[in-house]
Amino acid sequence: MSESDPISDFIRRSVTVEGVEKTVYVAGSGPAVVVLPEMPGISPDVLRLARWVRDAGFTVHVPSLFGRDGAFPTAEGGREVVRRACVSAEFRAFAGGGTSPVTGWLRGLARRAHAECGGPGVGAIGLCFTGNFALTMALEPAVTAPVVNHPSLPLDDPGGLELDAADARAVRERLHRDGLTVLAYRFEGDRWCTGQRFAAYRALLGDAFDGRVLADTAANPAPPPFFAELVGTPHSVVTAHFVDEAGHPTVRARDEILGFLAGRLLPPGSSQPSR
Repeated sequence: MSESDPISDFIRRSVTVEGVEKTVYVAGSGPAVVVLPEMPGISPDVLRLARWVRDAGFTVHVPSLFGRDGAFPTAEGGREVVRRACVSAEFRAFAGGGTSPVTGWLRGLARRAHAECGGPGVGAIGLCFTGNFALTMALEPAVTAPVVNHPSLPLDDPGGLELDAADARAVRERLHRDGLTVLAYRFEGDRWCTGQRFAAYRALLGDAFDGRVLADTAANPAPPPFFAELVGTPHSVVTAHFVDEAGHPTVRARDEILGFLAGRLLPPGSSQPSR
């Protein structure tokens, strides 16, 4: 796909949390799942993932955090989005910065979505730059199904976690207290989300961290230009490097994520629509 997505099958909402307004795209019915954008924004591949979540029986919420909504991820445009995000007060892209302030807004979104949609809780899927945000969102009691995909922050520390010490302790305590599990994915040779980073998650969370690693050969060899030219490594398991072939490892990863959400958010015995 090399064209922008008009996002015409989603409702565009303006959501204000603690005085901060952001655009959120909403579609579907059932318990809420927040699908976060990956760099450089809400791309057609991110929207494809959101539609899979919607079609599996959830009300999907996609907040606009950076970039141009629906845009195909070019190298030139993506480079500028990354530059702006790295200096934004909402994000902590580098080691020593601690938890990104935008995660407080996202917890508020999850709380509102839970009140509106009902169900036992809310799912959160983080991707790349927002990967760890799904974990930090678990500080909100409504969030019960966090999925951390190829978390890339902090950009300058391959073994670091985008969390300050107090939040790290609070997340660990919450997961263990409530018996929650974090599902996570990365490609083996990903230089933005390394084995060191997954080891740091395991050290913090213990058995509550379910980190799964795909071989580099499973990655789509022809991703959009931003990923081919700037990311330059297998990275986005269920978006840019996804391969839509029956039985493919990335398809299995997608189905595992949908199953994880269903097991925690849908009534027992619910069947997911076929894709």
